[in-house]
Amino acid sequence: MTEPEALAQALIREHRELDDLFGRFLAAASAGDPDAAAVAIAAFDDALRRHTRSEEERLYPVTESPGPGGLAPRPEGDAQRGIFRELRLEHVQIRELSAMMRRLLEEKADLESARRLAPNLARRWDAHTSREERELLGSAGAG
Repeated sequence: MTEPEALAQALIREHRELDDLFGRFLAAASAGDPDAAAVAIAAFDDALRRHTRSEEERLYPVTESPGPGGLAPRPEGDAQRGIFRELRLEHVQIRELSAMMRRLLEEKADLESARRLAPNLARRWDAHTSREERELLGSAGAG
């Protein structure tokens, strides 16, 4: 197995582990258990931050500074850099949602508000990992 294939498999395995951690939050939230939900979302959030940092360091090389608008692409940017930029932005959005849910539970024990954010996080996470596995890791796994 080549190094890119091994990396792709490891990251896909981490995606499934994160799916499981988020499922634990959903189960606890459905059971109306704010303490278990807080523990579960904290575990998900911690693992998510480690995972996205690893992906950004290993898969999304910073090849240029952003354009004048910060995250806005430079006009001469190619498609691959555009994908990296979009996936990084998705990471930021997913981490922010996860952190909001964690704060709601840890600081306010507000299970209902955290539960209302869960579908948004689930949709974003699923869309992101599907896209990443198809557009980025699929090509790494085939290399």
